Amino acid sequence: MKVEQFRKLHEGEPFVIPNPWDAGSARMLESLGFGALATTSSGFAFTLGKLDGEVTLDEVAAHVRALDEATALPVSVDLENGYGAEPEAAARAVEVAAEAGAAGGSIEDWDRDERRIYEREHAVERVRAAVEAARPSGFVLTARAENLIRGSDDLDDTIARLQAYEAAGADVLYAPGLRTVEQVRAVCRAVSKPVNVLARPDLTFAELAEAGAQRVSVGGGLAWVAAQALADAATAIRDKGDFSALTASSPL
Repeated sequence: MKVEQFRKLHEGEPFVIPNPWDAGSARMLESLGFGALATTSSGFAFTLGKLDGEVTLDEVAAHVRALDEATALPVSVDLENGYGAEPEAAARAVEVAAEAGAAGGSIEDWDRDERRIYEREHAVERVRAAVEAARPSGFVLTARAENLIRGSDDLDDTIARLQAYEAAGADVLYAPGLRTVEQVRAVCRAVSKPVNVLARPDLTFAELAEAGAQRVSVGGGLAWVAAQALADAATAIRDKGDFSALTASSPL
């Protein structure tokens, strides 16, 4: 069962969980030997011609089904803020994702509509509701503290939120925006549940794992690598009639 497979990954050695943006990229990453996949809200939105934050829960559910059917790997889904501010919205998002085939997923404390971080007590209520919704299926619930990428540089608040989300029952804790090994180490030492860390170009997997990260994701990074390669090749064709970039073949 994919949920059990996903849970076991968090009990073993640290691992990278790359973020495909469609079924084809999911199959490619599976063929490269990764053990699990995570969706990227920004990368998936790009495939629909939308901006990050504009995708609906129904569209995300269809995306999860496509990834789940394309590979044998467990999929963790970025559920943003649960597509609503109330705890019930977070719970429903988890239920919909689990029904679509996701083995896990994340709920964040950033209100995209109001452009604000939820008050901590309200954010904890949302995590608690998501945890309750996750229990019947074993869905691995990741709770995200967003302040470091939303205009705040308060690591103490980040840690306090993650500790509160851990107490509320979250299985994995995640604070995108950690910039240094020291920050990663401080977060990992402050909690007892597995910590997901967002990869940075200036830090290696070995450094992050040594600092305590159990799981490292890449967010929309791989999607933008692919998009930039497309843009560079297309620009050379448009401006110079240069087709020299068209040497790649399908890796599948």
